[in-house]
Amino acid sequence: MTTTQFQVRKDRLDTTRTVQLPEAPVSDGQVRVRIEHFAYTSNNITYGAFGDAMNYWQFFPVVPQADDPAGGDAPWGLIPVWGFGVVMETRCAGVAVGERLYGYWPMATDVVLQPARVSPEGFFDGAPHRAALHPVYNHYQRCAVDPLHDSASEPLQALLRPLFLTAWLIDDFLADNAFFGTCAPGRRGVMLLSSASSKTAYATAAQLAQRPEVEVVGLTSAANVAFCESLGVYSRVLDYDQLDTLAADTPCVYVDFAGNGALRKAIHGRFTALAYSCSIGGTHVDQLAGARDLPGPRPVLFFAPAQAKKRQGDWGAAGFNERMARAWQAFIRQVSQPPAPWLVVQHHSGPEAVQAAHALVLGGRGDPRLGHMLSMSGGA
Repeated sequence: MTTTQFQVRKDRLDTTRTVQLPEAPVSDGQVRVRIEHFAYTSNNITYGAFGDAMNYWQFFPVVPQADDPAGGDAPWGLIPVWGFGVVMETRCAGVAVGERLYGYWPMATDVVLQPARVSPEGFFDGAPHRAALHPVYNHYQRCAVDPLHDSASEPLQALLRPLFLTAWLIDDFLADNAFFGTCAPGRRGVMLLSSASSKTAYATAAQLAQRPEVEVVGLTSAANVAFCESLGVYSRVLDYDQLDTLAADTPCVYVDFAGNGALRKAIHGRFTALAYSCSIGGTHVDQLAGARDLPGPRPVLFFAPAQAKKRQGDWGAAGFNERMARAWQAFIRQVSQPPAPWLVVQHHSGPEAVQAAHALVLGGRGDPRLGHMLSMSGGA
């Protein structure tokens, strides 16, 4: 039996390969999971773009191949993805064959995990190479008892659940910091969201839109303005060439989902009352740039697990989960109910289809209303 992996060059995300490996043995205390299907969005491109800085490459390290010219230093990696899998082999007490799991996977047909801290709700992967990585990414949820799981809408869950959690925490972080002083009696603070057509951005906008003290301005390409306006969560939508329609002294916060260095420089250069610059991701991977020599506040990278940890301390785990679940259910209703759904799912099976979907998402050429669900199994 073999395992199929979809690997990318860490330094050139447009360079990929499909690798067949012998199945890794399952030792005492481990399980093998068949990865059935997983979401692929600009969020995953961010994982690749920030793979070294944020340790995303460390979750599923690549075994060097004998024919790699660089040997053990070959710069190949596995981009992590969110989706669903089924336990197909177990040597771990408390985890049964056939259990369905939601969690963080490699782009592969299967993976071996080492369950630790097993509970009725799920378990953590206790593999030594993941010990220092954030537990948010190491937890596997048993679908049978997951209050957010619905077998009929697994694609929506895989596509939106991790993005929604990040968005919900961004909204909470901004509110927790009183929108960095941009709001005042008789004046709403402006939240500028780049890459406004991306799922994480519009999920953030959906949360912020419920706060009357702020105005949510979406920034996007001219081609995606109509889509962003159709969602009804942005107060205004501007294309990237329309920044000058906002007054230079507008009290604002920049929430950067694009990572576009030229856009960041333009925003920092124009808005004299920019109170905070929050860096979330890098959907514009060909235009990523550093944050040196910028006027105004220094951009700060947002790390969702840190805000989650703070709020779990403030509210307790049960309180945190209750608030998140309530917001999630409301968001899914919002996404699903309009006559024109926010998201239409496309399925891609087999290595060639996965490669094509990767190229489409990486290039930012996709229809923002489409959501891609991938499987390494199947295909021609």
